[in-house]
Amino acid sequence: MEERRVWGVHTYDDNLFLSKNIIAVGSKKFGDLTKIEGTREAFKAHFIETYPDTKKGSVPSAAGKLFRFLYDVKIGDCVVFPSKTDRMINIGIIESDYYFENSDVKYVHRRKVKWLKHIPRTSFSQGALYEIGSIMSFFMVKNYADEYLSALDNGFRHSVDDDSEDESVGTTAEDIKESTKDFILKELSRKLKGYDLEPFIKDLLEAMGYNAKVSQHGGDRGIDIIAYKDEFPPRILVQVKSGDGKVQESTIQSLKGAMREGDYGLFVTLSDYTPNAKKYLESVPIIKGINGAELVELILRYYDKLSDKYKKIIPLEMVYIPVPPEDETRNQF
Repeated sequence: MEERRVWGVHTYDDNLFLSKNIIAVGSKKFGDLTKIEGTREAFKAHFIETYPDTKKGSVPSAAGKLFRFLYDVKIGDCVVFPSKTDRMINIGIIESDYYFENSDVKYVHRRKVKWLKHIPRTSFSQGALYEIGSIMSFFMVKNYADEYLSALDNGFRHSVDDDSEDESVGTTAEDIKESTKDFILKELSRKLKGYDLEPFIKDLLEAMGYNAKVSQHGGDRGIDIIAYKDEFPPRILVQVKSGDGKVQESTIQSLKGAMREGDYGLFVTLSDYTPNAKKYLESVPIIKGINGAELVELILRYYDKLSDKYKKIIPLEMVYIPVPPEDETRNQF
């Protein structure tokens, strides 16, 4: 017997889903999904034709959502819908095949649902809540599907009444932090390629309390930024690499060759260093190497002091996240 799948869905119209006993996704201009050839490639091609201004990288996800809604969802599957107006988790069973509701303006791609349970969010583990907090409007619930299925049982225990610790809290907190770090690195790679990364590193150094100046391209023997802690030496020579490849030992040696006596060196890359380059950095303590992961840590630490220009490029909001009780430090972004 095929295992029952669990789907998650979001909407801006809680009342529509609950009063009409449906789930739905938008894209009315896309038209009736049953009229399109039943392949993912056909859906992507139709999406590009319908929405030609859509960014190329967004097409597979957007078209794939509609494809899954038509072909992957089966009658009898479970659906989880977190309603924002009352902070409830609504769980139901898919009762119909796909149909196109042309009379509506927004949520035209629909399936009928029998809502079985409306349960407070506090009844679920932090991990389960985090998984359905996806920014996608329609998605498959994988990691915590069993928890939502068990909520349909009469013996489901509300975690708010349970004195035991939520074991998913630590995992959830780590997932949030890692997702944030991934987002920062992706935005840097996407929006600040090549020379554009240099003024950002200058801005970060200034947020850290340094005086920094970007060098003219092609000058200063390959040095991208010159920084001082105050008005006096030592001078810090900075090279910045935004490429995906790992930095070689010879590249760091070129930085060393540009340094005068008393200088310090700083090498910043969005990627990482080869094993030989790491050994070289260990043997030359006057040069500090920062890889992509370490750069993200610095950005998080000094984010509030970055210029507004770069806060718009890497938009973050400071929030508190739950951590295991034994960890007394508060994690925040």
